[in-house]
Amino acid sequence: MSKRNTPQRRHNILALLSEQGEVSVDALAKRFETSEVTIRKDLAALESNGLLLRRYGGAVPVPQELLGEPAQPISPYKQAIARAAVQRIREHARIIIDSGSTTAAMIPQLGRQPGLVVMTNSLNVARAISELEHEPVLLMTGGTWDPHSESFQGQVAEQVLRSYDFDQLFIGADGIDLNRGTTTFNELLGLSRVMAEVAREVIVMVESDKVGRKIPNLELPWERISTLITDDRLPAEAREPIQARGVTLICATISQEQ
Repeated sequence: MSKRNTPQRRHNILALLSEQGEVSVDALAKRFETSEVTIRKDLAALESNGLLLRRYGGAVPVPQELLGEPAQPISPYKQAIARAAVQRIREHARIIIDSGSTTAAMIPQLGRQPGLVVMTNSLNVARAISELEHEPVLLMTGGTWDPHSESFQGQVAEQVLRSYDFDQLFIGADGIDLNRGTTTFNELLGLSRVMAEVAREVIVMVESDKVGRKIPNLELPWERISTLITDDRLPAEAREPIQARGVTLICATISQEQ
């Protein structure tokens, strides 16, 4: 079963699990005529979505008492923004993906990019990348864990970043101040600024309802931002001042995801 049929294969794995009560990596690899490595990635992805529990050599259903609230789906606006962002990535690019739900929405599409090298400070991003069937080369900053942003921060992470150079940075924001740039509730700003320093193109990804939101902490001034990707709900009166800053503005539409 080819990569494009990965969702169907995973659906079939869940159907077999429901029917049989347990499944083994070896049997699944033979049934779907694929490698055990691919099956393990399937099981890891399904487990991360709370759909099964991995056991040595296979998987079992999630016990009823462990079932919690389902994960919130990614909004169609974030999906459209993520698609527009991925379309800007060239083959064999070296990119940074910052922590955040909008940047993480890019991950399912990254396996289609040949020769990609991805640096991140986010465990969630790293985990999602590791579950891709043809994952990019993955680098992590390390550093001090910050529970607020659920990412690594601090001097160690900054030193690691400065030892590389990157084509693009993909980063979110808590708000966009039309006069100043991106803003954040997080007071740990150093790593974001280092990320911007070591990348030739800085791409900010935010839903349009964050544009105009003023938050005290300035993260990246407009002069450090190359491109802003948002959705097409952005009012016309907000577009002109952004473009006047010399920033490339992309307003993604939901239809791009269809």
